[in-house]
Amino acid sequence: MILEERVIPYTSKDNMVLNLINVRGAKEAHQGPVILVHGAGVRANIFRPPVRRNLVHALVDHGYDVWLSNWRGSIDLPPNEWTLDQAACFDHPEAVKKIQAETGASKVKAIIHCQGSTSFTMSVLAGLLPQVETIISNAVSLFTIVPQWSRVKLKYAVPLVAELTPFISPAWGDNPPTVFAKLIRAMVKMGHHECDNDVCKMVSFTYGAGCPALWRHKNINEQTHEWVRKEFADVPLSFFKQMARCVHRGNLISYDPIVSGLPLDFSVHKPQTDARFIFYTGKLNRCFLPESQIRAFKFFDKLRPNYHALEVLEHYSHLDIFIGERADKDIFPKMLAYLDGKI
Repeated sequence: MILEERVIPYTSKDNMVLNLINVRGAKEAHQGPVILVHGAGVRANIFRPPVRRNLVHALVDHGYDVWLSNWRGSIDLPPNEWTLDQAACFDHPEAVKKIQAETGASKVKAIIHCQGSTSFTMSVLAGLLPQVETIISNAVSLFTIVPQWSRVKLKYAVPLVAELTPFISPAWGDNPPTVFAKLIRAMVKMGHHECDNDVCKMVSFTYGAGCPALWRHKNINEQTHEWVRKEFADVPLSFFKQMARCVHRGNLISYDPIVSGLPLDFSVHKPQTDARFIFYTGKLNRCFLPESQIRAFKFFDKLRPNYHALEVLEHYSHLDIFIGERADKDIFPKMLAYLDGKI
């Protein structure tokens, strides 16, 4: 498939220079714009693994105008000590406004993943994204339920590590820049023997409690397994501090609501949106447990019955929902049907 792309800078409300990657095919996009929002410590490119047909291919082929968002958590930007509040207040609303300015569209659809999903959900629930009408959320959104080992790391390891470094990076698996990074890599290698890719092992240590935590090895091809070496880098401890608070509470809470103006606890306020949510989760997810999205669906379904939807994928984990070799057959067709409003 021949794709054309252009990188379009935009400025966040607090004056960070971010960007959107607009991808189109040879045919005119007739389905309108859809924004793809990546997770923490990766970049917009995470939706474009080296598989026969990735999500961007599927969307473009189906007639969508695709916009990949590099918000402040992107590794394509200078490392910064961000929080979910900042992304929710300053990044996502400006990205959507930029898409509207470029396309003239009154409505935008969204596919959001992991911490792109949590921060985007915060924006939506606070009423900052009234233009977004359909949202496919993967792995986690309103409720933050993690494995017990992850809870231990967030409670005890994060405060200690934060005293020693502002960032941690799965890329240390290949290139540890400091003595501390080398010690972390050595410790991780002692406990992880599931493959020969040290970045893959560091990803599991950083983000979850599995071997591996973010995908099943049998779901990704060898090219993708190598490709992930370049797709993960610095993630700030400021984010992990906020996530520790969210996990302790069990749902999204603001890091500094006085500064951000966001609700302190998003589970006790009525969502300021009419958007339809489709909650995706892998049954084998060892980053955020499936219960996170199941509970989110129940919360939204109680407020508006038979409007939102839930998909629990039996043989998938966290990120392999997007980068899996068979995702184009197992997952994307139904995602497209949800975006189209056919189901």
